[in-house]
Amino acid sequence: MVLNVCYTVLSFMNFISLRGRTELCRFSGAKIYPGKGIRFVRSDSQVFLFANSKCKRYFHNRLKPSKLTWTAMYRKQHKKDIAAEAVKKRRRTTKKPYSRSIVGATLEVIQKRRTEKPEVRDAAREAALREIKERIKKTKDEKKAKKAELMAKTQKTQGKGNVPKGAAPKGPKLGGGGGKR
Repeated sequence: MVLNVCYTVLSFMNFISLRGRTELCRFSGAKIYPGKGIRFVRSDSQVFLFANSKCKRYFHNRLKPSKLTWTAMYRKQHKKDIAAEAVKKRRRTTKKPYSRSIVGATLEVIQKRRTEKPEVRDAAREAALREIKERIKKTKDEKKAKKAELMAKTQKTQGKGNVPKGAAPKGPKLGGGGGKR
């Protein structure tokens, strides 16, 4: 028969192993100093440390620490003690921006682009757009010409062989098409 064991941490060996090391209470989140607190070992060999008998009692009564205002979990969930944490956060040093070359362009080209006037930049953009539009127009014209050529060919072939469209004999439809049931 396996039993749950609960004992106070007072033995000499535990004191030596915990010297200078504080533990945390599994219920309240409070610090437990060496030689203090209650240790509970469950039947599955899991060890729980409690700051005092109050924490142990609440744990065994299955109370949730998040619902008790004095526990660390409640304070964290309800954003208490934020002022103390805000002081601890250090501001990161902001890096100063500096220029360097990119894969496609050297540093000189980038500096030149940066210093050129907006009018020159706009003119270059318009020229590039014009060139792209001309290319698109050219491809559209080529497609139209091909389409007209195909249409002319199909017109000639249709004129030669006058075969009626519905030449196949009409019979009953087979295969039970997908109608409603």
